[in-house]
Amino acid sequence: MTATNLHPGRLERGLSPLAGDDLARLLLIRHFETALLRLFGEGLLSGTTHTCLGQEYVPVALNPLLREDDFTFSHHRGHGHFLARYADEADGLLAEIMGREGALCGGVGGSQHVYHRSFMSTGVQGESLPVATGMALRSRRAGRGALVCAYVGDGTWGEGSVYEALNLAALWRTPLLVVVENNGIAQSTPTARGMAGTIAGRAAAFGIPHRRVDSIDVNAVRAELAAPVAAVREGFPLVVEFVTHRVGPHSKGDDTRTPEELATVREHDWYERYAAAYPRRFAVADETWRRHVADLVTEVSARPPARWTAP
Repeated sequence: MTATNLHPGRLERGLSPLAGDDLARLLLIRHFETALLRLFGEGLLSGTTHTCLGQEYVPVALNPLLREDDFTFSHHRGHGHFLARYADEADGLLAEIMGREGALCGGVGGSQHVYHRSFMSTGVQGESLPVATGMALRSRRAGRGALVCAYVGDGTWGEGSVYEALNLAALWRTPLLVVVENNGIAQSTPTARGMAGTIAGRAAAFGIPHRRVDSIDVNAVRAELAAPVAAVREGFPLVVEFVTHRVGPHSKGDDTRTPEELATVREHDWYERYAAAYPRRFAVADETWRRHVADLVTEVSARPPARWTAP
């Protein structure tokens, strides 16, 4: 078992410049999520939704490390995970959430339950990890080097199924990449009040390597994780813990954090920090993707309701 920290500084002053594709994905996700909150506020969406505002850089950093045949298991806060992989299918995701024609799952999955190509999300905490372990075992037996990437939150570590899955993943040497988005709060419960010990210690109990990532520098994160993720493909499961910050509410608008806590969260927001580091380039791209998402909302909103038929 190894544990390392990727932490070039609490708040990096020298963020490396983003490639065009990375910046595009980051801004697509940011404005997509912001648009969803606005649509809910206007009463144009049903059900609920959970945005990943502030955490967009996690799947964007990982995306080039994943192959087309790798499978992604996501959770209730999964729009960014989907868009990082399938940026050109943002209209289908929005149509799914809005219940409009062209929806990825006929409009019956909504915001949390999406199954499309090599991606599946669920709103049930801890459900995906046992399934991901089984699929990783299948991938190992197929011998093609594909891995399974399963996103979980810090609150999910209170589920017993997580430990059953990790036990089998280690015993069977499955190519399982567990990505923990530790934003310090499980809905409204601070992580420190709901989890004893550490995620690193829990991974160590099963002999699974753990990497802790504090940086928001997409290039630095990707470079540091390239070799460990490659090792996963050889049958060495890995837990990567991103210490991140959720800028938006838990779901539509239920945020129980204090003004002081929210100010600290905004201080760590990649959006503000990259905007300050590269103001001119960022502003141009930001406006481009703001308009793109606005046009997307207009177009999808005008579609007729989705019609789902049983297979």
